[in-house]
Amino acid sequence: QVRLVESGGGLVQAGGSLRLSCAAARSIDSIVAMGWYSQAPGKQRELVATVTSGGLTKYVDSVKGRFTVSRDNAKNMVYLQMNSLRPEDTATYYCNADPPLPGEFGAYWGQGTQVTVSS
Repeated sequence: QVRLVESGGGLVQAGGSLRLSCAAARSIDSIVAMGWYSQAPGKQRELVATVTSGGLTKYVDSVKGRFTVSRDNAKNMVYLQMNSLRPEDTATYYCNADPPLPGEFGAYWGQGTQVTVSS
């Protein structure tokens, strides 16, 4: 069952930008924090950025100042603006709640969207 659909990834040169979008199939109003997760080949999925319903954001140190996470509750959308991309950002990016509770979107990870940054 598709609950989350990520899009916007692609191939970009270092220093370039991408804007990722996440469309949720249900209301996200009640979810305190939505986030973006990244998973590089052979590595565990890890949280990169979160945004609360009140607009508070948190980022992993490596993306601070470069990425901006936002959400539009009326449209059930979550976004990740990625600027000044680096090869180290290369990964598949997923959106989900933080934490990804089974009773919410936790059991319904989307396909993710691939971001590849070339040097």
